[in-house]
Amino acid sequence: MESGTQAPPDSRAEGLDPRAEERMRRRFARRQWARRWGVWRPLLALLLVAVLAGVGVWLVWFSDVLSVEEVTVSGTDHLTSAEVRRAADVPMGRPLARLDLVGIESRVESLAPVAEARVERTWPRGVRVVVTERRSVAVVEIGGRVRGMDADGVVFRDYAKAPKGLPRVRVVGSVDREVLQEAATVLSAMPADLAKVVRRVDVETIDHISLVLRGDRTVLWGSGEFSEDKAAVLAALLEAQDARSYDVSVPGQPVVKN
Repeated sequence: MESGTQAPPDSRAEGLDPRAEERMRRRFARRQWARRWGVWRPLLALLLVAVLAGVGVWLVWFSDVLSVEEVTVSGTDHLTSAEVRRAADVPMGRPLARLDLVGIESRVESLAPVAEARVERTWPRGVRVVVTERRSVAVVEIGGRVRGMDADGVVFRDYAKAPKGLPRVRVVGSVDREVLQEAATVLSAMPADLAKVVRRVDVETIDHISLVLRGDRTVLWGSGEFSEDKAAVLAALLEAQDARSYDVSVPGQPVVKN
């Protein structure tokens, strides 16, 4: 007999009938099975978890069950969805979990009209590209082309002719990024009602910027520094006094000329 294994009691010696003896043997067998199952059950549970985890990893990372079949685009106005999809270059058929979302976003943001792109997995088999396009705050003529410029001074689109309501930026000398950024700083600092009356921004140098308002009124702005203060002073002057010329280059000491 194995060491540590208790044999069922001898029922015949105790005068038990065969049916009672059989019940005792069954109870003894069940107890033996319960002891063995108590040892193997945790091991089997761990094995099952490992198998399920392995299957899950294979399904998500390596199989084509959760692979890319569709790319949707939203948020476009100037661009078309097809242009965004071409730039995104999402590898169709690749498992969703293995997509380089940052890389896709970077490729979409390389399009000039795109200010920001966000790429999302849409399980089980899709990708969504959400685009935020740049918005024109002014137009500037470069090489004979009318170009749209956003609030960061980025030139990003062409116009057949300047849209109504957008001021024009006129640069004396060469047009470079620093000059356009300075003009954009001036325009971005203005509240909407003030920006509406600006017809043109003249940039001679980054320290010498002037405005032409509707009604041929002129404003000496100076540099883009303290533009929010200058915009507030100009708005107050326009409301208080109708003049031909305003100087807000030093916002604490404005000058008005009739």
